[in-house]
Amino acid sequence: MNTLLSDSAGPKTGDRELSGETLAIRGGRPLTGRVEVKGAKNLATKAMVAALLGETTSTLRDVPDISDVQVVRSLLEVHGVRVDDGDEEGVLHLDPSGAVSAHFEEIDAHAGASRIPILFCGPLLHLLGQAFIPDLGGCRIGDRPIDFHLDALRNFGAIVEKLPSGIRLSAPQGLHGALIELPYPSVGATEQVLLTAVRAKGTTELRNAAIEPEIMDLIAVLQKMGAIISYEPNRVILIEGVDSLRGYDHRCIFDRNEAASWACAALATDGDVFVGGAKQQEMLTFLNVFRKAGGWFDIREDGIQFRRDGALKPVVVETDVHPGFMTDWQQPLIVALTQAPGVSTVHETVYENRLGFTKALVQMGADIVVHPHGLASADRRVPRRELEQAAVITGPTPLHGADVVVPDLRGGYSYLIAALAAEGESVVRNVGIIRRGYEKLFAKLDALGADFDVIG
Repeated sequence: MNTLLSDSAGPKTGDRELSGETLAIRGGRPLTGRVEVKGAKNLATKAMVAALLGETTSTLRDVPDISDVQVVRSLLEVHGVRVDDGDEEGVLHLDPSGAVSAHFEEIDAHAGASRIPILFCGPLLHLLGQAFIPDLGGCRIGDRPIDFHLDALRNFGAIVEKLPSGIRLSAPQGLHGALIELPYPSVGATEQVLLTAVRAKGTTELRNAAIEPEIMDLIAVLQKMGAIISYEPNRVILIEGVDSLRGYDHRCIFDRNEAASWACAALATDGDVFVGGAKQQEMLTFLNVFRKAGGWFDIREDGIQFRRDGALKPVVVETDVHPGFMTDWQQPLIVALTQAPGVSTVHETVYENRLGFTKALVQMGADIVVHPHGLASADRRVPRRELEQAAVITGPTPLHGADVVVPDLRGGYSYLIAALAAEGESVVRNVGIIRRGYEKLFAKLDALGADFDVIG
């Protein structure tokens, strides 16, 4: 490997985030070795926002060095929060005592690649009585309406004004508890309610809530701060508002999305990868599908080892909210399924555009047909949604090198896997997007024996 630039995730001028976005990958070699996963992107960034609610400094541990964390750090800093690195790697100290309102241009300058600003609203309304949301970025994987968020905030008593530059919110009378039922168990909307309700006056009842492990870890963070939150049957969460919260000391839950990604890389390249820090409980659903697809795994105290168990096998997968099969898992899995003899079907029920990445796999030789309106089946267990799609993968088909552009975080990682499994050389562009969620990506690929160069 030619390490032309550092592997930092920081979005600085001259850093790889801006200039090192193209890889030349020579495939056909199994990935073998060990990688470590740190805290989950989907918890760390939200726990950082939660620090705004405390009256004392919070300490967050096992924070991954990824660009999404850098974005949230910058947003906190423009709002007057002091963020310091701890003595140990992956530790942040967050002091909200100087929190102030930020100008929308400052927010917009730091939030272009992230949707996290929407989650600042509840804490900022409590702290300052106002908040601003610029146009939201994030991966283009389908319509991610913020209506769930705005409707919830209105229920709490917020006044929402839509402006040409974004959305301004205010709460001149403060925020109060509310009865909120989500039309879909949205992770983001559930986080919004939690971060807002803990300081709202009265009790909030949230129905049809998301219950992902990262949501439960956020609840643990808030409880450490002094919040009163109970989880009841049938996706109901009760939050009793309190007058004040203190800082927390918390170690992030591991990143199960990254763990599954490296597992799929082992499956696709016929490799052998040990993922340090991965745990069984949060990956039960993934492990079942991995085994059905011809994978082998060994669960140990310090992580999970992944490799093939003979020939790959076709599977039928339906994505769903937790405890179902995560939508983030299907993209890297599809790459491996292109090498499985027979016909596999992946029903994507969470985002309507998440199968767009398969066009590049077809360019590389895969046989994948996307059905834009999904497929009916008597064996379906996840209720059909109007936005769903389905991918039918027929294999095995040898993959060959190609020139591809990363479209989004998980799809982009899948391009890396495909390039590593393919014969010949591939050029993968816009790799900076992948580092939104994968810490030390190039160093980990190097450690697993990947043959690649940074060319731009």
